[in-house]
Amino acid sequence: MTPTAPRPRPFGRTLCAMITPFTATGALDLGAARAHAAHLVAEGCDGLVLSGTTGESPTTSDAEKAELLRAVRAEVGAGVPLLSGVGSADTAHAVRLAREAEEAGADGLLVVPPYYSRPPQGAVEAYFLRIAEATGVPLMLYDIPGRTGVRIEPETLLRLADHPRIVAVKDCAYDLLGSTKVLARTSLAYYSGCEELNLPLYAVGGAGYVSTVANVAPRPMRAPLDAFDAGRTAEAARLNGLTVRLVELMMAGGLPGTVTVKALLDAGPVREPLQPAGREAVDGLRAAYEELLAG
Repeated sequence: MTPTAPRPRPFGRTLCAMITPFTATGALDLGAARAHAAHLVAEGCDGLVLSGTTGESPTTSDAEKAELLRAVRAEVGAGVPLLSGVGSADTAHAVRLAREAEEAGADGLLVVPPYYSRPPQGAVEAYFLRIAEATGVPLMLYDIPGRTGVRIEPETLLRLADHPRIVAVKDCAYDLLGSTKVLARTSLAYYSGCEELNLPLYAVGGAGYVSTVANVAPRPMRAPLDAFDAGRTAEAARLNGLTVRLVELMMAGGLPGTVTVKALLDAGPVREPLQPAGREAVDGLRAAYEELLAG
């Protein structure tokens, strides 16, 4: 990629890390999932990421993941990119999930590194290459060491970028220097996974974002990028600043994003070990949400 070439956006620009709705008894609620997916697309999300952290992937079965993907695909049609989370601590399991997601209609795979066992970088690289070779679907690598305990080091990403199906990174590493280094030397599409870095990463060549907050505020999350693309950089910064209070409460207020989204949307229960938000937290979230919508 030459310095003047446009950055690739293999899955669009504004993606939502979608929640997985459940019924009051804890079963998968496919009707609610379809309705929420349709709403997000109508409100400006280019694509959807299913069965990620926000989608409660640790507590959904493999069969539920495939069922959810098929239902959302039927709702939004073929023109909306859908990614499915397929990472695992077990390489063989991750490969099975990848193949099942491809069969169910995924346009891409969100692949978290193998967690808990904390393998060295050579083993992390081999894991991603195994998954990339197992299907014909492109991969977005999910660099989130705060949750996995495993970094995808910039040097590892530089090597993995040579594989034709490794096309993107969801960046939650909080290492703007490392991300900029990889952006400068590869054609990998970088998607911010931390809302406070959506605009900064975009400004240095990122492709967009994968946002949990977009579940409740898709248009306000998209607005700073729209302004930046139009050359209104001061307006982009102002619009980005409007999102800060809600982002902080939803993502850094002590509760997981899944919990805060479902509290704001009244979107059914979370699966244990997660617990629903308390009344005080919900009131604070609603106040910040209404303030954002008021502009």
